[in-house]
Amino acid sequence: MKLVIIPTYNEKENIENIIRAVFNLPGDFHILVIDDGSPDGTATIVKQLQETFPARLHLIERPGKSGLGTAYIAGFKWGIAHGYDYIFEMDADFSHNPADLPRLYEACATKGADVAIGSRYVSGVNVVNWPMGRVLMSYFASKYVRCILGIKIADTTAGFVCYRRQVLETIELDKIRFKGYAFQIEMKFTAIQCGFNVQEIPIIFINRELGTSKMSGGIFNEAVWGVIRLKIQSWFRKYPQKPC
Repeated sequence: MKLVIIPTYNEKENIENIIRAVFNLPGDFHILVIDDGSPDGTATIVKQLQETFPARLHLIERPGKSGLGTAYIAGFKWGIAHGYDYIFEMDADFSHNPADLPRLYEACATKGADVAIGSRYVSGVNVVNWPMGRVLMSYFASKYVRCILGIKIADTTAGFVCYRRQVLETIELDKIRFKGYAFQIEMKFTAIQCGFNVQEIPIIFINRELGTSKMSGGIFNEAVWGVIRLKIQSWFRKYPQKPC
């Protein structure tokens, strides 16, 4: 079974369309929306759609904004508890094309990947409608992370990912500390340290057309200083290893 986790905060312009786009794909994808108390009624729209998709659409409501990382950790634990074999991260705003979900799934299901990343940078710079400053910030942030952590992933901050269940059961989710931008880095680095095969699948990333971005300077600063702490901590931590 395949579960797509979509964290939301004020995504009323996008949420119905993204849910229907995923459900129109072949392959019986399920969706878990994790809404952090959106005052614009995002969760209400999801509840209405649950009447149409009662077996495939699920919702966790949290009382307020608690960070992207904690949303995904809650979703991962929910997905494991409910028996899903492949668990995806995806944004609600169509910056990640739902049509790429089957490609990430195939990488894990048939091509040997334990983690498949929808990568903006593995085949050049495939970003549409971002200001040049943000493109450069994101691109060089990934370069910086590769240098500090010593990993070969081109898009270390990517948020479009498929995990095999075994990865999330192994990597000690309660020890994942970062909540914002650096969460994506920590998840990839930890999976690699645990011996899992991480592959990048080229995608085209398109900036949102509706709603507002959740990016902030504080999130970026967490990534800059967080990777240094992550590297130092890895010297003193014994990571669980991928089962044979």
